Amino acid sequence: MDDLSAWIGRSETVRDPIGATPVRALAATLDHPAAEVPDGSVLPPLWHWLYFLPLHRQSAIGPDGHAKRGGFLPPVPLPRRMWAGSQFEWHAPIRVGDAVERTSTIARVSAKSGRTGELVFVTVRHDLRCNGAAEPALVEHHDIVYRGPKRPDDVEPPPQSPPAGAAWHRELLPDDVLLFRYSALTFNGHRIHYDRRYVTEVEGYPGLIVHGPLIATLLLDLLRREQPAAQVASFRFKALRPTFDGRPMAVHGLPAADGCSVRLWATDHEGWLTMDAEAQLC
Repeated sequence: MDDLSAWIGRSETVRDPIGATPVRALAATLDHPAAEVPDGSVLPPLWHWLYFLPLHRQSAIGPDGHAKRGGFLPPVPLPRRMWAGSQFEWHAPIRVGDAVERTSTIARVSAKSGRTGELVFVTVRHDLRCNGAAEPALVEHHDIVYRGPKRPDDVEPPPQSPPAGAAWHRELLPDDVLLFRYSALTFNGHRIHYDRRYVTEVEGYPGLIVHGPLIATLLLDLLRREQPAAQVASFRFKALRPTFDGRPMAVHGLPAADGCSVRLWATDHEGWLTMDAEAQLC
């Protein structure tokens, strides 16, 4: 851990123009009707993940499909990597046509022992600035968890029941085509999302894993479908349980009585809570 802590404070900056084609492509993937996306259109919350793609050379890719360890991210020696959660604060809209700069900084690295062995948590802060602005339009904290190889005697955390009384509800059946399209849109080479042999034989899961960011996007997409005029000021989500392809899942929402926030969550085919989230509205 002393060696990994040396990565704290490391940063990198990348720049990307916000083009319309990724927006149209994700809208189609989420089953929205085709529509024009003129310059000036506000980017929906979380759709910034369509940009700043991880353009690592093929020779720099590791066995799990991610970049080899020890570049920007610390060289954590544990093989399994998951997106554990994120927190966001929007200070200004990001629009199609904007020139955006993202500065990423390793904010925290910590280790602990869990029921399934050693865990390492890495938090990356992303600051997105538009058109040369001094202040960020979006601040994101991305939590990554690394785990050891799956063992036959692993005891998984007990599943959690979801909240009761959802006002909004949408069922989906994530299949390998949906996972492939989202991986392609975000240039995500992580093999757990498309390589069935790898995810079952190497990492020991029963099927392809639905991307945590895709589920989070579906939660805010539910909010947009139910309240199209809502403006999200902040959002946080925590991934609690993997969701696998070929099995029904659902996203749910419950707005607060004062209209200032919305509780959002996802459930799997057994009805267990897989992701818990909350959006604060302007």
